[in-house]
Amino acid sequence: MENLRQHIKPVQVYRRSDLEYYSSAIDRHLGMLTKDGSLIKLSQGVYYAPKSSKFGLVPPDDHQMVERFLKDEDFLLVSPNSYNSLGLGLTQMYNTIWVYNHKRKGHIQLNGRTFEFKLKSSFPKSITKEYLLVDLFNNLDYLAEDTDKVIQILRDKIQEFDLNALVKDSQQYGSGKTKKCIKGLLRK
Repeated sequence: MENLRQHIKPVQVYRRSDLEYYSSAIDRHLGMLTKDGSLIKLSQGVYYAPKSSKFGLVPPDDHQMVERFLKDEDFLLVSPNSYNSLGLGLTQMYNTIWVYNHKRKGHIQLNGRTFEFKLKSSFPKSITKEYLLVDLFNNLDYLAEDTDKVIQILRDKIQEFDLNALVKDSQQYGSGKTKKCIKGLLRK
């Protein structure tokens, strides 16, 4: 048990398989560490070593938590709340994070938070303002916003975006409907 405890570092997320090499009875030891608060079970086979701060327990990093859950680094975390930063009059707040990936789909609870895993054939390594706009159009039907108002505001602000990057991102990541909308906006 002490050998296992030495390999657990605060604020790290572990899979059961990461820790089984340091224990002769991994399930029993994980149960004991969970019971004494050294580990928090986030999901089946995924554990977090908490750290205390003056505000309580430090939550696990979303990126690290999803990476350990998927056993893969090829994913992109997108919050629909990020659309509010585009300056298009969006104000809704959402209690979910989308995980674009190549392996899983569906709603999954990790550490009491809902992550919606979506299978995507391609997505960038990081989010740009132009990609965020393309993604907004891809998900416009799912948002609780006045879509006509958003498009009207975008007509006035389209020049604030890098138009070459916007065209490239819409071609690479946009749905057919998104490509059509962006072409229409750029032609006007």
